[in-house]
Amino acid sequence: MPLGEVVLKMIKKFLKNKRLKTPHTYALLLCIIIFASILTYLIPAGKFSREKKDGQTLVIPGSYEQVQQHGVSFFDIFRAIPEGLISGGEIVFYIFLVGGAFGIVHKTGAFENGVNKAMQSLGTYKVLMIPLTMTIFSILGFSIGLAEETIIFVPIGIIIARTLGYDALTGAAMVILGAASGFIGGMLNPFTVGVAQTVAELPMFSGWGLRSIIYVFILIAAISTVMLYARKVKRDKSKSYVYELEQDEAKSEVQLTQARFTRRQAIGLGLIVIAIILNVYGIFTFGWSFNEMSANFIFAGILAGVIGGLGINGTFDAMIDGMKDILFGAMIVGFAKGIIVILENGQVIDSIVYGMTTLLAGVPSSLVIIAMFILQFMLNFFIPSGSGQALTTMPLMVPISDLLNINRQITVLAFQYGDAISNVLFPTSAILMGALAVGKITYTQWLKFAWKVILLWVIICCIGMSVALIVGY
Repeated sequence: MPLGEVVLKMIKKFLKNKRLKTPHTYALLLCIIIFASILTYLIPAGKFSREKKDGQTLVIPGSYEQVQQHGVSFFDIFRAIPEGLISGGEIVFYIFLVGGAFGIVHKTGAFENGVNKAMQSLGTYKVLMIPLTMTIFSILGFSIGLAEETIIFVPIGIIIARTLGYDALTGAAMVILGAASGFIGGMLNPFTVGVAQTVAELPMFSGWGLRSIIYVFILIAAISTVMLYARKVKRDKSKSYVYELEQDEAKSEVQLTQARFTRRQAIGLGLIVIAIILNVYGIFTFGWSFNEMSANFIFAGILAGVIGGLGINGTFDAMIDGMKDILFGAMIVGFAKGIIVILENGQVIDSIVYGMTTLLAGVPSSLVIIAMFILQFMLNFFIPSGSGQALTTMPLMVPISDLLNINRQITVLAFQYGDAISNVLFPTSAILMGALAVGKITYTQWLKFAWKVILLWVIICCIGMSVALIVGY
């Protein structure tokens, strides 16, 4: 037998016996931190001069100069993680406390029973559950940055879909794409737009008007995709991408429980809505930051638990459970921030900016923005956390946009859309994979369904960024 065939057989046998596993997100981030520390020895240290103007720290063009090399030590690699957690402390604890408040309300049964009530109220117009459910989840997506919590709601979405005569993929898509639509819109999302604008020294949630317009198109694209698929499945069950799953599950079909939606549960949901509204008002009127928003959610969550009948101890047990669910996303902030800590301590971050701006000099702004969007899109494979990615990339992107005379708001748009759209595409997203696992849907089945809406979203966002550039957003 020729040597080539022998080698080919050995490779095929190896691949058959060995399952290639995607590295853990934290492991990937630690590798990036190590790589960043190596760069502090390879890239010449340098810095730009900066000046304060209209509340923003601006890079002075032409002021770059090299300085003495500051390669970081081996111990600094690991010290960067706690330093990152400390410097991003406001964001880390905001994530924990929102997760805790959300956990309390979920424990009271308000969400599940609220869905029951909505189903009963719609009567013969139950088909409206698809746009209604997706719109509600999108509102949660652009207001409190609903992400990890979507996993909790996927089983409810699937039960709703099957009750209406659709399949599990329809139910999962209602929740996943609904929340993702709001997350992409991001008008009031503190984890993506809020963090990115804080780093870019822009007023938090400023520029929400254009974002809202683009969000409407994003949501319409998602609802249309799900409803067209749902209609196809209802007409012919064999057209379902999860047809075999539906046949298996038909024997043990679960119906929505008919628990009553109590006044106490309604008050609990209302308190969370009031907390969101107060936070928005406080940001625009009093310049609130993450600390004030965290305080609002703590108060609303505790009050909702006590009124909802959990008692003091039960309320705080539910808060801890909610924080556990959000742990993955909160801790990523520290690891991601650690990358920038290394680059800043090694004084190479300005050198990277200088090199990139030199490379992009003369390139039309429209192409630079698309390049930033693609970069953010691809980086989400390694850093599947909006706040983590914002803290990692915005310190690089902001000075680049300044030097190339691109408005910082548009740079935030490029980050926001690149990060959010890829959340429903890449298998490194623990949220996506967790939601699919709960619904017993394979990643291949999801891609077969979702690729069209993802492509639509990319086109809509690229047009939106182009319009923003033209109108001087």
